[in-house]
Amino acid sequence: MDKRRVVLKLSGEAFADPSIGYGIDPATIQQTASEIASVSAEGYQVAVVVGGGNIFRGLSDAASGMERANADYMGMLATVINALALRDALEREGAECRVQTALTIQEVAEPYIRLRAIRHLEKGRVVIFAAGTGNPFFTTDTTAALRAAEIGADAVLKATKVDGIYTADPATDHDAELLGELDYMHAIAEQLGVMDTTAITMCMENDLPIRVFNMTVPGNIAKAVRGEPVGTVVDAGRGA
Repeated sequence: MDKRRVVLKLSGEAFADPSIGYGIDPATIQQTASEIASVSAEGYQVAVVVGGGNIFRGLSDAASGMERANADYMGMLATVINALALRDALEREGAECRVQTALTIQEVAEPYIRLRAIRHLEKGRVVIFAAGTGNPFFTTDTTAALRAAEIGADAVLKATKVDGIYTADPATDHDAELLGELDYMHAIAEQLGVMDTTAITMCMENDLPIRVFNMTVPGNIAKAVRGEPVGTVVDAGRGA
């Protein structure tokens, strides 16, 4: 019986030099790739959705005054750069990998084809989804939820720089408490910053648990993929 299939959402932070917060840092990417490769070798089916905020963020100050759709397309291209960097790192770790993009860039990656992506996963390959949904006005969080639903994933794993979801911002509120679990509607109503509302709603409608965890702690990515308790789970009560 195949082990579970997950979609790992990596923000641009997973690629950036931690000291400056942007750009592409080979050491940072290699650490991430090492953990993904290790669980892939164990038989887990891992698909990855990458962000591009370390290079360009459509809604950031860098895009101030720029037409939104154009800025979002630029952000999609940034995710392709990250996807290629991650593929290179994964292959150096011995993992077989494919990049699929929602924008047609046939010289560097496959187009996104759902059944082909599933087949790659069944063959033990890591699949990296780039260029978001291929449409402006949608976040890569929504892409992660969409792709997870399409490929029949068991969970969405959101890698962040914090330990999970807190009752308040722990940087400003010393009484903030880390939540072990909460339901989808609470996450939406309280606007706890888990994911955007579209992404959470899509996960809720497809009974997809979301696990939010700290990717900067060595071993956490592997733990999340295996389904071990780490961070916070958002679900309807069955865990991620």
